[in-house]
Amino acid sequence: MTKKNGKPSPKKEKDFSRKIYKILAKDPNRSYNYKQIAAVLELDDTKSRNEIIKELKILASQEQIEETDRGKYKVIAKADYVEGTIDMTSRKTAYFVSPEIEDDVFIPTNNLNKALDKDKVKVYIYNRRRGRRPEGEVVEILERHKTEFVGVIDIQKNFAFVSTANAKMYTDIFIPKNKLGEAENGDVVLVKMEDWPAKADSPFGEVIKVLGKPGEHNTEIHAILAEYGLPYDFPVDVEIFAQKLDTDIHEDEIARRRDMRKTLTFTIDPKDAKDFDDALSFEKLDNGNYEIGIHIADVSYYLQEGTILDAEAYQRATSVYLVDRVVPMLPEVLSNFACSLRPHEEKYTFSAVFEINEKADVVNQWFGRTVIYSDQRFAYEEAQYMIETQSATIPAEISLTGETYTVSEDIRNATLKMDQLAKIMRRKRMAAGAISFDKVEVKFHLNEQAEPTGVYFKEAKDSNHLIEEFMLLANRKVAEFIGKQKKTFVYRIHEEPNEDKLIALQTVISKFGYSINFKSKSLISKSLNTLLQDVQGKKEQNLVDTLAIRSMSKAKYSTQNIGHYGLAFDHYSHFTSPIRRYPDVMAHRLLQFYLDGGKSVDEEAYEVMCNHTSNMEYLAAQAERDSIKYMQVKYMLDHKDEEFLGVVSGVTEWGIYVEIVSNKCEGMCRIREIRDDYYTFDEKQYALVGQVTNNIIQLGDEVYVKVKNADLVKKQLDFTFLKKKGDE
Repeated sequence: MTKKNGKPSPKKEKDFSRKIYKILAKDPNRSYNYKQIAAVLELDDTKSRNEIIKELKILASQEQIEETDRGKYKVIAKADYVEGTIDMTSRKTAYFVSPEIEDDVFIPTNNLNKALDKDKVKVYIYNRRRGRRPEGEVVEILERHKTEFVGVIDIQKNFAFVSTANAKMYTDIFIPKNKLGEAENGDVVLVKMEDWPAKADSPFGEVIKVLGKPGEHNTEIHAILAEYGLPYDFPVDVEIFAQKLDTDIHEDEIARRRDMRKTLTFTIDPKDAKDFDDALSFEKLDNGNYEIGIHIADVSYYLQEGTILDAEAYQRATSVYLVDRVVPMLPEVLSNFACSLRPHEEKYTFSAVFEINEKADVVNQWFGRTVIYSDQRFAYEEAQYMIETQSATIPAEISLTGETYTVSEDIRNATLKMDQLAKIMRRKRMAAGAISFDKVEVKFHLNEQAEPTGVYFKEAKDSNHLIEEFMLLANRKVAEFIGKQKKTFVYRIHEEPNEDKLIALQTVISKFGYSINFKSKSLISKSLNTLLQDVQGKKEQNLVDTLAIRSMSKAKYSTQNIGHYGLAFDHYSHFTSPIRRYPDVMAHRLLQFYLDGGKSVDEEAYEVMCNHTSNMEYLAAQAERDSIKYMQVKYMLDHKDEEFLGVVSGVTEWGIYVEIVSNKCEGMCRIREIRDDYYTFDEKQYALVGQVTNNIIQLGDEVYVKVKNADLVKKQLDFTFLKKKGDE
């Protein structure tokens, strides 16, 4: 750099102070002299060494470092070092999140020091002065969040690079020639990050699995699972173990159980379900009350602790429901056959049996192991038809068999009475402050090649609510039964929402004319329910539903019972789906142990299991979401020439997100490609504003778009903006 008069400008003084501090901070237990620091900095000139000596003395006088021996220094440990996790942005910068500090700390790209998204790290925080945003620098990576990544391989002559579609993964992974495995150029692969040498720009890795060619259906589905470390088949030894299990029903085992085979019992499930976790039994008592049994597959009878089958189920912790398949927690011999409460078969169950009066009050309860016989299997649509028409005749177009048939009068009456009771129970929950999240689910019609031929929406109706209310009752009462004994148990907990998130939700929904009442906890719940009811059927429903759910804390498993905010329950657990959730298996085992008179188990060991199952649930949910995005992109590939009406679902400085009304697919229109004006982002209005026309494009606006690009690998849609609805 030179000045205009041609004389060289003085070089900017080297920032030795910060560099020295960084070296000492990386190894806080070690002392360094000026020569060692100069060697690390690769400096050997006298001037630089003198500068290092001077800065060491200044840092010591500021009590940031201490002289441990003549000329030797080490850092003074301070509260400015905090442990937490990295939350990467898509712009190669990050935020540091820690329970020890109130505000997230900004981490510039050059201060990441090889830390990746969700890594556990130690950070030095500076800029803590009032009025300045705190910034930090990663000084140590304590634990990698993940070491396996999915990406596309680019093979050169003597090496390769793997680049991922994850916007938060800011670096490629270098693969030496001898660690390519069977990979060919352009394959989607799973790689393991093995090392990241100090002077290397990229980490070094090895190909551990070839998933296939980009864009191929099975490749992309397997890539989604691999991205989250989820399996898609069972180890051979686990399958063999499961096949050898004795799945017969034995008289000596029946004798140890409450025999409910003669009580009217049936199941209501999705029409494509194969694993039936739960059944309901119904009997009218002489005193006018009703005995209703919630019967749950007795998975823990087959899944014995200490076996390889149990270890595999615990590791998986949950079934994963992708658009075109289920990756089950248990092998099919159990999930679809032995444990599944199939019609006209005797099954071992774990039951919660309640005596309930006409006001839907529980006046008596019983928990224990049972044996049942399911008299009938219904799809939700069939039960819904009965509820809506009061008729016992199911027409062919709704029937599971494709033929018209008539249900017994006993089953019809049981269904209608349980529907009445469920509605009373639901009203009571809502009055107590429960929040009704009945989000519309996006579903796909698939052909034999698992390609999407259409999109439809699944909404919860009375038949869904009937099952939901009785499952909630069983889950709540089991948790209450053990909770009142003060014994260790697996609770499903849900914290109150963070007020900042609710304020952010308020900012968005105010654009549509809605509001939240913040005056009290009960009024927040009430106004959220009002909001969710008011948006029903409106163009902004999916957006508002999604944002409302995101404003809530995530429910999780814990031995520490704090209640469930969303359901307004003081005690709640998961007891009703052990075929697909491991915490339910844990709940069954604990309940039986305590029914047998067992003392409270080790809380710490169960808390570890709760954390693991919560983490696996989160990963499964991410994979499920990715599979829906993938299928939406795949569907839109065949509709590139069509014009769609959409709703603006997000506004950023780089463009607008648009959700198509007819299929809920979301994509981006980039700001530079909106041609009718030059637009800039107005943060206060949460809108794009045209500089010439003053046109405003904001949240909730209806716009017309076309598909510009559909990227199956990135699961990303780009739209071409056509016009706002109403504009000529």
